[in-house]
Parts: sequence; structure tokens; C-alpha cells
Amino acid sequence: MNAPHDPFELSALRLTLDLARRGTEFFGRGLQGLTDDELDGDSLLPGWTRRQVVAHVASNARAIGRLAQWADTGAETVMYASMEARNAEITAGSILSSDALRESWADSATDLDRRWLALADDRWVVPVRNGQGAMVPLRDTVWMRTRELWIHAVDLNHGAGFRDLPEEVLDRLLGEIVGAWASRGDMGRRLTATDSTHTGYGDPDALDQVTGSLADLAAWAAGRARSGVTSDAGATPVAARWL
Repeated sequence: MNAPHDPFELSALRLTLDLARRGTEFFGRGLQGLTDDELDGDSLLPGWTRRQVVAHVASNARAIGRLAQWADTGAETVMYASMEARNAEITAGSILSSDALRESWADSATDLDRRWLALADDRWVVPVRNGQGAMVPLRDTVWMRTRELWIHAVDLNHGAGFRDLPEEVLDRLLGEIVGAWASRGDMGRRLTATDSTHTGYGDPDALDQVTGSLADLAAWAAGRARSGVTSDAGATPVAARWL
């Protein structure tokens, strides 16, 4: 695998690429376990079917592949031309036949991995524009893909939960979410995991202490569940948006 020359960056990138590939396998197993009829059932995302989740994850692979193309060629190639274009791509995927949708998912994942493998060392640090409009080094998009795969595998609503996610994914996800809250001025709570070496996230002196297992905290913070966590403030609040 080609990667940046800095040893720390190389190690971190390899770890994240491994998590992304494991996430691809995890999502793929979930999809394989669904019958064609079950694809039309509800996902854990309000208003979305499982079919729409699969189409979204396939579309996301192609979008991140476009960023890899940008970094590789130097010619700007955005994730999506617009939010309307993004939504249209997901809709188009969701109305495919079940066989075609499964093939679209598999092809998109394979193509993205192929693009990653083909990148020269210095391409991983090329700045590209993420979905929120910020310029980030291409290497950061590997984590973007990783969290999409693991979280949306749970969203398929077919038995997988945050308890099935690797601890390193849960830890990084919680750190990212709490960091996003802090960047918006929401620093009023501390998250404490009861079952991990990664115990605390957020301001240690915050008045509101939210406690639970690492998996339950991540599910709550990501807006997927409210069970399994407790708050010093009383009733567990709805977690603020982070993306």
C-alpha cells in the first residue's frame, strides 16, 4: 500500500484503511443476511428503508472515490455537484432491482478500494473538499468512509448493534462527536464509559455527566438510541446533532 512517508501518518492510515475494509465486510454480511423483501423494510433511520441505506452507502463510496480521483489527478472532482444531486443519486440507487442494488453496492466498494490501492504516497495529503465544504487531506476521507460503513450497518436494522463495532471505531467516533459539539459551543456535558480504557470525553468539570458502556454512549451520541445511558441531570437528554 502506498501512503505518506511520515511513520506516524503511515501507521494511522494503515489502521484506518483496515477499519474501513473490516467495515465493508461487516456491512456486506448484514446486506447478505437480508432477503429481497426485507430490503423494503424500515431501517433505523427515520423515513428510510433498508434499500435507501444501501443505496446511500454505495453512493458514498462513489463520492469518496471522486475525491480520490481529485487527489490523484489534481483536477477538482467534488463528492456531489449539489445536495440535490446527492439525493438524486441515492434515489436512483434505491429504485434499482434488488440484484442490481446489491451489485451496485459491491461494485462501488471494490472500485473505491482499488482507487485507494493505486494512490501514490504523496496523494494522501492532497487537500480535497469534504461533504461539509471544508478542505481536508485525502487521508481524512478514509475515516469518513469507515464511520459510514459501521454506523449504517447498524442502521440496516437486522440485528447488529453498536456493541458489534470495534472499540477503536467507538472511541474515535465519540471523540469526533464531542469535538463537533464543542466547536459549536456545546460543552455542557461529560461522557464517561464504564467498560473501556477510553473512559472520558468532553469537559471533566461539566455539570451534566452522561454514563454508560462505550457502545451505548456512542449509540446515544450518534442519535441512534437512548437506552443504556444515564445522566446526572435526570432524564437522558436527546443528543445534539453532530453532522
